Amino acid sequence: MITVLVADDDPAVRDGLRAIIDAAPDLRVIAEAWDGHTAVDRARRLLPDVVAMDVRMPGMDGIAATRRLRELPSPPAVLILTTFGQDEYVERALAAGAVGFLVKDTPPADLLGALRSVAEGHAAFGSAVTGHVIDLTTRDGSRETPQEDPRVAALTGRQVDVLRLLGRGLSNADIGSELGMTEGTVKAHVTQLLARLGVSNRVEAARIAYRTGLSTDDA
Repeated sequence: MITVLVADDDPAVRDGLRAIIDAAPDLRVIAEAWDGHTAVDRARRLLPDVVAMDVRMPGMDGIAATRRLRELPSPPAVLILTTFGQDEYVERALAAGAVGFLVKDTPPADLLGALRSVAEGHAAFGSAVTGHVIDLTTRDGSRETPQEDPRVAALTGRQVDVLRLLGRGLSNADIGSELGMTEGTVKAHVTQLLARLGVSNRVEAARIAYRTGLSTDDA
């Protein structure tokens, strides 16, 4: 069972998140917090696997709370949930130690998937912010062709198609729509693709797509 602490100053948002999370058989909300101080205190005592954290809260905000959480002896994974997807918030959240960033209108299935992913030690970023993450992590401007990266050159044509769409921040469902595959088939392709590239998550794969020009290739 993956345990979750929900931190948001809006009671309606907390209730909505609890309803979504508790409806999943493998996830359970064990605590709520309405500000950063409460989130840190309850996480220290209850040791949740994941904290679903709002950015803008009174007192200690979500960014400062994330930084404090990462200093705990057994830190939880922090998934930022916010109505704001601007570069400023993404960059500050990553610097503070967050491993995921979603906007609050993310579909429930994608939210649950992200919670599971960060609990397993992977990064999780919604399509609305993946482009920001790629930009922030490739600021040296280095670019190469797909043929110049031996990992990409060794991929199958279908794997290159999936990588190209990952680089554009598409979800598994959207990739399936683009390529005429089921979501389950896409998930299998993504798993194989990450292994072939030697990376642990979609964001790292998207960085490769960006660096090799695949994410901007319309061919």
